[in-house]
Parts: sequence; structure tokens; C-alpha cells
Amino acid sequence: MKIAVLGSGGWGTALPLLLLENGHKVLLWSSHARKADLLRQSRKNPMLEGVMLPENLIFTSEMAKVGQADMVVCAVPSFAVRETARMLAAVIAPGAVVVSVSKGFEKESALRLSQVIAQEMNNPVAVLCGPSHAEEVARRIPTACVAASGSRELAELVQDTFMNRNFRVYTSSDVVGVELAAALKNIIALCCGICDGMGYGDNTKAMLMTRGLVEISRLGVVLGGKKETFGGLAGVGDLIVTCTSMHSRNRRAGILIGQGIPVMEAMSQINAVVEGYYAAQNAWHLAKRAGVEMPISDAAYQVLYHGKDVHTAIQELMNRSKKHETEETWI
Repeated sequence: MKIAVLGSGGWGTALPLLLLENGHKVLLWSSHARKADLLRQSRKNPMLEGVMLPENLIFTSEMAKVGQADMVVCAVPSFAVRETARMLAAVIAPGAVVVSVSKGFEKESALRLSQVIAQEMNNPVAVLCGPSHAEEVARRIPTACVAASGSRELAELVQDTFMNRNFRVYTSSDVVGVELAAALKNIIALCCGICDGMGYGDNTKAMLMTRGLVEISRLGVVLGGKKETFGGLAGVGDLIVTCTSMHSRNRRAGILIGQGIPVMEAMSQINAVVEGYYAAQNAWHLAKRAGVEMPISDAAYQVLYHGKDVHTAIQELMNRSKKHETEETWI
């Protein structure tokens, strides 16, 4: 199969290695001609330290060449998805499949990224998400993800295309739940990083991850996702890896904020897109619109966008009114 991958960040560069190993012909598109040339010449991406890019991986900055692909993998940051999809729509073959592997929301509309792509073209769109650091996938470390589509045939096509002995793929019909879980967990990872930066311990992180998953699934179900999705790879799986790993740019940004670095300076120091920052604003608006209580995400929004002191935010969370963990029936 001829596959084009859009986006030359860490994830956009790791996935072609996987696809080449599976016997596909792969073209990697970068929006910057200079970056495409550097990758072609050096056969290295600084975001994947120690990984050499094979000679049969083709690089380009010309969208016209993407039009020859049978499948297009969209791995650009959330803020670039609509513009990239619009350019893709002008060249993509009518029967080509689009696989969205980016995590986040469109900032202005709070739309899921597959929705953004679908608005720009009529091609079938699937989603691939899960606990998958690019740095580890590129080094063939065993990983599992979930391919989601309303079409079983399409989900299984993505499964067959990506799956191999080091990269296991499950299928799901719950596109809404998978995308929401993938986007919202970045907020909790930022919060865990903040608490790490403040010097708190494992108890705090476990509390944030567990209660964070509760509020993520609460919003996700109201918006049309399936509850069980949030207990799977795209939900708890991605939450664990993003909240605990130093590969996670969201966690690293949070650590800086917890250490007292101003929010925008922390974002700048990461030198890559911190999707949790943008997701916090979208989640706040979605929760208010849906009437869903999300105290951790709300606290993150107040810290990130309104300058609330992190110590104050933690104390307010700890001093909330008493709750049952689940719905209880007492005798």
C-alpha cells in the first residue's frame, strides 16, 4: 500500500518506520521544505534521539505528491489540522483513507480532530490512539493502540496496516470516546506534572489520575462516548503513560509550572506543542455547555489561563465538600 504521513514531528516520523517494516511504501510530508531537506540529508529527527531513518523513507514538502497515496496518516498538531486537511482535500484520491493520529481539539470550535478532517473532505476517516510514545515506537518497544471507526471494515483495515509483532492494534466503533479520552488525558498529565514540580508524591499522582479518569469519562459519556472506552487503551492506558513518563511533554510542562515557572515560559521551554494547555480551555467550555462537573480540569484551566496559584488550586480541590466515590445504597 502507498501511505503518506503528514507531519514530521516525533510521532509523524516514528509511524513511517513501523509502516515500512510492514512492507508499505511510505512518503513523509513536512510543511517546511527546509525540514524535509534536513531529514532527507541527515536521516535523523532530533525528537527521536538515536534513531536512524531508513533510505527507503521518502521526504517531501509538496502536498501534490500525497495525492498518489492509498492511505493518508494525519500526524500534525491540533492547531494545524484544518489547514492541512484543506490542502489535502485538493489532492487526495477519492477512495483514499485518512487516519487521524493527532490528539486534541480544534481550539476555536472544540471539535474533535476527525470531525475537522471530515468537514474538509468526503474521504473515510478513522482514528488511531493509545499509550504510544513516539520515542518508544521508533525503537520497536512493544506497544498497543486502538483503531476506531464507525465502519468495522475501516477499523480492521487500519488494524491490518499498522499491526505487527511490536505494535498491537485493537479495534473499536467508539470514535467519540477514543478521541475525547486521548485529548482530555493531557490535562490530567499537566496536573500530575505540576504536582511533581511542587514536590508532592505518588499518593497525589494516584489521586489525580483516578479522579481525573472519573471526570474525563463523565464528560465523554455525556458527549456520546461509551463508558468502557475510558477503561481501555485510549483512556486509562494513555492516561497512565502520559502522567508518569518524562517522554510526556504535558507532564514536563507541568513540572516547570509546579516549580514556579510562568505558564507561557514553561510552554516555550518544552519547545514542542503542549496539547494539554489547549485542551484545558476546550474542556472547560465543553463541560460548562454540557453541565458536567470537572473539578480537576477546571482547576487546571484557572491555573493555566487565569493565573491561579497552584497551591491554592490544590487546597481548594482537597477542601471540596464530602462525596461518595460511587452511587451507594445503604441499609
